[in-house]
Amino acid sequence: MVKAVVLGAAGGIGQPLALLLKTNPLITELGLYDIVNTPGVAADLSHIPTNAKVEGYLPDNDGLAKTLAGADVVVIPAGVPRKPGMTRDDLFKINAGIVRDLATGIAKAAPKAFVLVISNPVNSTVPIVSEVFKKHGVYDPRRIFGVTTLDVVRASTFVAELLGDLSYSTKVTIPVVGGHSGVTIVPLLSQSSHPLPASADIPTLIKRIQFGGDEVVKAKNGTGSATLSMAYAGAEFAVKVIRALKGEKGIITPTFVNLAADKVGGSALKKDIGAEVEYFASNVELGPNGVEKIHPLGAITAVEKALIAVAVPELGTNIVTGANFITESSKPSL
Repeated sequence: MVKAVVLGAAGGIGQPLALLLKTNPLITELGLYDIVNTPGVAADLSHIPTNAKVEGYLPDNDGLAKTLAGADVVVIPAGVPRKPGMTRDDLFKINAGIVRDLATGIAKAAPKAFVLVISNPVNSTVPIVSEVFKKHGVYDPRRIFGVTTLDVVRASTFVAELLGDLSYSTKVTIPVVGGHSGVTIVPLLSQSSHPLPASADIPTLIKRIQFGGDEVVKAKNGTGSATLSMAYAGAEFAVKVIRALKGEKGIITPTFVNLAADKVGGSALKKDIGAEVEYFASNVELGPNGVEKIHPLGAITAVEKALIAVAVPELGTNIVTGANFITESSKPSL
């Protein structure tokens, strides 16, 4: 029996994400929560003939607590999407409060659940969730994840395009490390499971992976951001977590975690990075308790080392911004 919960289930990411989770046979119960339309989304999904029972709640009558009761995995896509001209700071000011309030609900109603954060900017929202859990005395760094799977999905797809065969996109594996925005996204193309063509323009490919979200925002012409691909990526990661929860071994995937989740692996990774950072995305082995092992970077090129050197200061600023949001919001008003 596995209960998955989607917080922000009526949104552009939430609805397709909920659909994908509803159709996964590992999930037997699906809880949906949003500020509008959730009962309708739940009713719609409930007509699909799968194992998962679906319930949808609104904020009234302790809807959040009811949604979270008994949750094993909670996925958070809630928040506003990035629009043309909107900076990461603009996005943060809106989404930080939303994530804080949802994290508070999880800390109270489902403190042992695995929390999978999609809400942007992930580099800052994951620290927000962590600080809320610390405040409530229920923090376990092994159980809180930033979903960076979309960066991995894009890297695989773009390399498959260069190889001239999209069927490779499900076979190509490329670790993507660092964070989940712009220059903090570092694809380790040298570790690609499929060698890139000699003609490949590596700098252009790296930039496309780092700023793939901008490509979608521009193409949607102000009507939204990467919702469908993000829902796919979120579901892919959620199912990996569920498979590990049920005892499957050897599941390794990039995700943005607190390096304290594996003290030995986290310390080794810091040496690889060459800097003290509290959170970083790297290959992580998943298990029944969440993070089992944080893997080192492995052999990387001089170009990739340079990309990490650029990523780390930006990442550090993002992390502090998230943590400080909770510190400042906890101070009494004068």
